[in-house]
Amino acid sequence: MQIGVNVPNFAPGTDPGMLRQWAQTVEGLGYDLLMVSDHIAVTPDVAEKYPAPFYEPFTTLSWLAGVTHRVRLGTTVLIVPYRHPLLTARMAANLNRLSDGRLVLGVGVGWARQEFEALGVPFRRRGALTDEYLHAIRDAWRNTDDYDTAPIPIWVGGNSDAGIRRAARLGDAWHPLRVTPGWLAEAAGRLKATADELGRPVPALAPRIQLRQTREAVTAPDRLAGVGTIDQIIADIDQIRLLGAETVVLDPFNGDLTEIRQPERAWQTLAAVAAYHKSQEDR
Repeated sequence: MQIGVNVPNFAPGTDPGMLRQWAQTVEGLGYDLLMVSDHIAVTPDVAEKYPAPFYEPFTTLSWLAGVTHRVRLGTTVLIVPYRHPLLTARMAANLNRLSDGRLVLGVGVGWARQEFEALGVPFRRRGALTDEYLHAIRDAWRNTDDYDTAPIPIWVGGNSDAGIRRAARLGDAWHPLRVTPGWLAEAAGRLKATADELGRPVPALAPRIQLRQTREAVTAPDRLAGVGTIDQIIADIDQIRLLGAETVVLDPFNGDLTEIRQPERAWQTLAAVAAYHKSQEDR
C-alpha cells in the first residue's frame, strides 16, 4: 500500500518557500504521493475553514513538479463543477505530461454554497454537473494526439451513497475523507456491493484520513482514523491496508492555523509513520 500526504496550500503562513519545504519533506521521507486541495473563490464559508491565501491546485502542482523528482502529485479534491471540463482535461493532461505521468486527479462535487454562487455555478446541480463533466473529461483524453498524456487515475471523493455510486460508475478509486475506522470497514463492503450491482469493476480504495498525534490514547467511539497515539495511527494504517486499500492519504491539517506556520510537529509524526512503513517494506 502506498502512502500520501495532503499538504496545506492555504492560510497565512503558506507561501512558495513553505510549499517547497513541504514538498521536499514529503518526498525526502519517502512518501509516494503529495496532494493539495481546491478552492477558487475564498468566500466567507470557505474562509471559515480554509482562509486566504489559497493556492490554486493545478498552478501549485505544476510548480511543485519542478522542485520534486519522484513523488506523485494529486488533488484532494478538485471541485469538478468549478471549471469547464475541457479546461480541466487540458490542464490535467498537460500537468501529467510535464511531470512524467505523476498526476492523480482526485475529484468531488463541492460543498461551499457561497463559492458556487460567486462562480455562477448552480449548487443544486453540482452532482449532475460532476457526472457530466467527468464523462466529458474522459472523452477528451481519448484524443491522444491532442492531449498526449499517459492515463490519469481519477479518484472520486464523497462519503455518501451517491459518492460511492459515482466512484463505482466513473472512478478508478473511491476516495472517502476523514472517516472512523469502523465506518470505513463497513463502507468498503458497500462499495463492492454497489459495483457488483452496477456490473462494474470494484474501484480501488484510497481514503484520506486525519493525522493528529496525541500523548494519550483517544478512546472516544467517534475517534477518526489517524487520530491518537503513534501506535493508534499505525494500527489504523495497518487496518486500512488489511481492507485492501491501494493508497492511504494522511491529512495533517487539524484546523489549527498556527500549525500552518509551524509544521514541525506534523513533520515529526510523518517521519515516525514513514519509518514504520519502511520497516514493514523491508521485512
